[in-house]
Amino acid sequence: MSFLNSIRTSAPAKIILFGEHAVVYGQPALAVPVTSLGVTVEAVPDTTTIIEGSDLLKTLPANVSHNELLDPLLRMVASTAAHFGQRGPAMRFTINSTIPVASGLGSGAAVSAALGRAVAAALGHTIPNESLNALVYEVERIHHGTPSGIDNTVIVYAQPVYFIRGQSPTTFTVGAPIHLLIADTGVSALTRESVGDVRKLTETDPQRAFPLIEAVGDVVRAAHTALMQGDTAKLGGLMLENHRLLQQLTVSSTELDSLVAAALDAGALGAKLSGGGRGGNMIALVTPETEQAVAQALIRTGAVRVIPTTLTPPA
Repeated sequence: MSFLNSIRTSAPAKIILFGEHAVVYGQPALAVPVTSLGVTVEAVPDTTTIIEGSDLLKTLPANVSHNELLDPLLRMVASTAAHFGQRGPAMRFTINSTIPVASGLGSGAAVSAALGRAVAAALGHTIPNESLNALVYEVERIHHGTPSGIDNTVIVYAQPVYFIRGQSPTTFTVGAPIHLLIADTGVSALTRESVGDVRKLTETDPQRAFPLIEAVGDVVRAAHTALMQGDTAKLGGLMLENHRLLQQLTVSSTELDSLVAAALDAGALGAKLSGGGRGGNMIALVTPETEQAVAQALIRTGAVRVIPTTLTPPA
């Protein structure tokens, strides 16, 4: 087998657009790629299989089954090679990422996807998205135990995804450009804690909690249609409704609410928290004309970073 001299592959970040928390209870969720953030992997020939990055250096052990490897990066290399009936190639894989870690933006899945593509290319193959998605999902199980499958699907296919727990995620396309700003509160929050608190709410006050959860599902289904039709005016209102429902489910925060209000005051069409809540990220729907003003307002209100991204219809 002859290897290519130099390889470069990539994968985007992702963000939850609608349906967080309610998705745990069988309601749908929508997630989209964030192409302004991503992971690149560059590979060059070396004496063995080496993975390097910021504060990272790993070597693939010899004669170890990919199923025995608990390190996510080594598992991704070995399982991709095994998919083609081969061993890890004698290449040095250098990982570079602009995705903040532990931020709900899919850093782990993006690294796995880009690395899997690079390994396949080093072995002289192009890996189909379907096969890569299955491999990345298995590595996600090391990261998260029982992942939903939404992160890996959005990132591998680099398309919006409509997801219902227990069902295969389905990709779709938007009907018009959707301009988003992602604002980081700078507040770390453990998703499992907010998920646990919503669970307690369903147990202690089900007559309050479940109608809210079902209402989120209705919003997601309407948002799915609005995205496919490119109806940004309707989409903005649905974002606000989803945020209001998440507030009632007790997963927002003063910081998130302040950023949502600032975005709206500066001209955003809609805004909401994204992900687990209690901190982390919020998203705002803007136009090219309002994007700069909204971004500046978010920074003034306390966002530690603001990331623009655009969903575009297929050419």
